[in-house]
Amino acid sequence: MQTADAPLNSHAAPSIALLRGPAPTRKAHEASALGSVRRLVKDEEVFVEGDRAAFYYKVQSGAVRTFKLLSDGRRQIDAFHLPGDIFGMEPGEEHRFSAEAVGDATIVSYRRSNLGALDQDDGDVPTQMMSAVLLSLVRAQNHMLLLGRKNAVEKIATFLLDLSGRTANNDQIDLPMSRTDIADHLGLTIETVSRSLTQLERQGVIELPAHRRFIVLRNRPALERLDM
Repeated sequence: MQTADAPLNSHAAPSIALLRGPAPTRKAHEASALGSVRRLVKDEEVFVEGDRAAFYYKVQSGAVRTFKLLSDGRRQIDAFHLPGDIFGMEPGEEHRFSAEAVGDATIVSYRRSNLGALDQDDGDVPTQMMSAVLLSLVRAQNHMLLLGRKNAVEKIATFLLDLSGRTANNDQIDLPMSRTDIADHLGLTIETVSRSLTQLERQGVIELPAHRRFIVLRNRPALERLDM
């Protein structure tokens, strides 16, 4: 695994409105009551690969990463889950990935055994579950293409466009993850991530303010051309 460092400053995967919808209805509050709120600190585990998949989760604040540790100690980050995202849903009885908080985060955990009750009480919940599964599939397909066919700068461009499509102010991205996280997600080294970001900044495509947690997108069409 690469050493940790300070946080950094295809077209984005389509958003699923149901995961970031309007103010909760009475039924949604009832459904939420079946979940348990959990507050996490940086790097705190949610579950570990091989754990029994008795729960699934929804991010309320912060970010969660899901990942696998390879036999040689390297880490491959599968996805970053942001507020509104559902994660931890499994087809089998065990988790295939590990999950932990990127920074301070709040999640809601739901028992898989309660899905039947939710189906009866709130017709929106099964739709949310299906939307979450479809969104995960889209992102997994995009990530597979990114890892297999794109160079370093193209990977960074795709990553930034995806994040920008998942944030309210999509021309200014607050990155909760470190350069190490980005490298482990994109299959790059930390040095390559830094060089690629600097290259994009010199070309006027992005801006890296002094506060390195932020990236400003200055030329979205240029990023989109790199993402094609």
